[in-house]
Amino acid sequence: MRKQIGTLVTGSIMMMGLLGVASHAGATATVEVYKSPTCGCCAKWVDHMRDHGFTVNTHDVGNKEMRKKSGISESLGSCHTALVNGYAIEGHVPAPDIIRLLKEKPKAVGLSVPDMPHGTPGMEGARSDPYNVLLIKERNEERKDTTIYNRYDPHAKKAQTVQPAADAEKNSSVMRLK
Repeated sequence: MRKQIGTLVTGSIMMMGLLGVASHAGATATVEVYKSPTCGCCAKWVDHMRDHGFTVNTHDVGNKEMRKKSGISESLGSCHTALVNGYAIEGHVPAPDIIRLLKEKPKAVGLSVPDMPHGTPGMEGARSDPYNVLLIKERNEERKDTTIYNRYDPHAKKAQTVQPAADAEKNSSVMRLK
């Protein structure tokens, strides 16, 4: 009986360890980044990715050719293109969204944050603008045809924190998305 319990406990511990490793697998992936050699915001985004556990290799050759090869349209373009586990990542996409993409494994080309919005990873500063992370489902899909994968609105967060305590209690049963 003790041997069976011991085997069960050992098996459970091993399973939990394997699940833990699997959950971090997305963040341990290698990211190939194609960027300009002189772009400071791209270098900051690379640091952001490394801070989230990714191994990053940079290729200072620009990204227009890789963007086209990856099937990302000009309307979704930004300053750098990255490749990770078969997905293309265009622009300043936050690492948590990439980790989510790698866990969910949707049938898609990848993710994009078009242009270079202030407040995105690598574009931090005094100003933060709302922006969307877009899921690109088909090659050469235009911006208008993509799906919003995640929304970031720094102004909405500020508005929530300023909410008076009495109002917060009234709305405590309301579920809010971050």
